[in-house]
Amino acid sequence: MRLVSLISESRYGAPGIWHGARSRTAWQVSDTGGMAHGHVLFISSAVLALGWLGQAIAALKGVPTLPDLTHSGAPLPDLAASDGPNVTVIVPACNEEEKIAATLRSLLASTGVRLQIVAVDDRSTDRTGERMDAIAAELAGGPHTLEVIHNRELPEGWLGKPHAMDLALKRATAPWLLLTDGDVVFHLQALELSLRYAQANRVDHLVLVLTLILKTTGERAMLSAMNALANWNTRLWKVADPMAKDSFGAGGFNLLRREVLEKLGGFEALRMQVVEDLCLAWKVKRAGYAQHVVLGPGLARIRWIEGALGVVQLTEKNGFAIFRYRTWLALLVCAGLAVDVVLPLAALAAGGWAALAGALIYAAIVLAYYASRRVTQVSPWLAIFFAPATAVVLFALLRSILLTVVRGGVKWRGTLYPLSELRRNAQGGW
Repeated sequence: MRLVSLISESRYGAPGIWHGARSRTAWQVSDTGGMAHGHVLFISSAVLALGWLGQAIAALKGVPTLPDLTHSGAPLPDLAASDGPNVTVIVPACNEEEKIAATLRSLLASTGVRLQIVAVDDRSTDRTGERMDAIAAELAGGPHTLEVIHNRELPEGWLGKPHAMDLALKRATAPWLLLTDGDVVFHLQALELSLRYAQANRVDHLVLVLTLILKTTGERAMLSAMNALANWNTRLWKVADPMAKDSFGAGGFNLLRREVLEKLGGFEALRMQVVEDLCLAWKVKRAGYAQHVVLGPGLARIRWIEGALGVVQLTEKNGFAIFRYRTWLALLVCAGLAVDVVLPLAALAAGGWAALAGALIYAAIVLAYYASRRVTQVSPWLAIFFAPATAVVLFALLRSILLTVVRGGVKWRGTLYPLSELRRNAQGGW
């Protein structure tokens, strides 16, 4: 019986022992794989957290150095007396009948400076031109002049806005130019304070950060997220540093010396630039001219984002253009945006040390929001919407790339501009 028992153990017990060992081995492999995955998640999240922390610290140091024209410590010098205008304001507009009147009236109300305003009705199909003419007819004397140009044709090899500004530039008589848009509303001292600062600091190109009119939490969330992401590429506080690569331009408020623009080739050199403001800024900085970015809450206001998803439509024309139509670079940035959205959430969901690293990422992002509050005028606690806001930016950029490639170019204001020509000019232009 004992022999039978031993035989039974060898026949039936051994397999049971083997199955148990195999089960433990599988569990150990699975556990090891999970631990390896957790380590990778922790390390990658920690690296991203350090990256965001570095950005936040840089902004904490740099943003306070940006001058604020509304809180100037010392009085700015008076403008030099002259018989002619101090600034020629170039206002291109296409189908802006609802906003152009407010823009022109705010410019005409400017104090402390003499303006030559040249407004261009660029192939509008609405009543933009009529509104311009009506305001010009109301003007009777005063320190400012208003001239309206009605343009009905777009020459081959030109984008609409650069061509419209080129038409206005040919009428310019002032030593300074303000390049703006037909939907910006100016404070009565905006031009005076900006010009005084530029002359006092020997600046060739002055960019005033526009005050965005935001009406919803979603709009504020989009602005703060886009600003935080933009700081990875362009540090506004470094623009004035001649040794830094950073440059910046804002289509709504580019104040520069006319001779500088002429030496850089005028608008002829920007004729096929979709993001002509950024390209101009790059050219100014590259040529060694002094470029400054200043703050001035309320001095120049614009309703740029209309609804959280409004960014999608706004990015359709400019998104791909920012990367000079280089598909590989744009997709690489898209991958980075995806990491910003997914990695912190995945780390938090994983628990343990990975969750701690994920929490540190969001803490650093909150700090980055806080550091830029003078620029955005938005609460840093809106960082809680960072992930969905960044996802919207990612979708908008991918959509811009896809539409441009599928259409074979950029379609804007009813005109299709060929991608091949845009790429050729983008690579050579900046």
